[in-house]
Amino acid sequence: MAAVGIGILIIVALLLWNGIKVVREYQRLVVFRLGRSIGPKGPGVVFLIPMIDRAVWVDLREVFLEIPAQTCITKDNAPISIDFLIYWKVVDPSLSVIQVGNFAGAAQGIATTGLRAVIGDIILDDVLAKRDQINQILRTKLDEVTERWGVKVTTVEIREITPPKDVQEAMTRQMSAERSRRALVTEADGKKQAAITIAEGEKQAAILKAEGDRQAAILRAEGFALALDKIFAVAKTVDTNTMSLQYLEALKALGASPSTKFVFPMEFTRLLHPFLDHGGRASPPPQAP
Repeated sequence: MAAVGIGILIIVALLLWNGIKVVREYQRLVVFRLGRSIGPKGPGVVFLIPMIDRAVWVDLREVFLEIPAQTCITKDNAPISIDFLIYWKVVDPSLSVIQVGNFAGAAQGIATTGLRAVIGDIILDDVLAKRDQINQILRTKLDEVTERWGVKVTTVEIREITPPKDVQEAMTRQMSAERSRRALVTEADGKKQAAITIAEGEKQAAILKAEGDRQAAILRAEGFALALDKIFAVAKTVDTNTMSLQYLEALKALGASPSTKFVFPMEFTRLLHPFLDHGGRASPPPQAP
């Protein structure tokens, strides 16, 4: 009897030990007592009644679901292949267990049908150019459905869009033509800027040369005016006797020349008048001091 009692105690202890659950911060336990949900439990230590309570573990961390490539038809009847990722997290542990049995499969089915509906309303060029807009529309459509499952779709990201082969070849030719056009435009802009720079330099050089010539002419004119002022100032200080001596020196130079005829201005005779006596003969010039 003692052995039987010990065995019973061991079984009870094991059952009690199995009824103790340690729930982490990012986990919850949805507990069903005799088949009825009594809500989520945790985090921390959770006690379950053996043989009566049954628990379902729920992870609250954000996870992703990979949707394989799907073939869709655009509004302009172009077949394209698209694969994308869905990021989601549980916001209501009870609903995520009670309302849906296989969330991953259900979400994948909704995502593929929603994708085809969205792509069917958009032309091919917009599908290739408006990736962010398509992501937002898909996220909104998925979130409307998964909300009743206690799941929040946080992000939808299209990874790759593969258009038909002929469209890819046309896009390659278009990109090549666009690059050639940009190269020609860049080259033309460079030549234009170079021509403008050269013309501007020549213009500035011409302006500087003209300014230099003007300044030089002004300086020459000012120098000539200063010279005339100096000559005039010196001339005002010369008396009649000095001028007469200068004329006599000029007469000496004329006398040494082979010419036989000389023309004298009337002012010359007036200057020589002090050197002539009353008979018209020349008197010796005054000695210079």
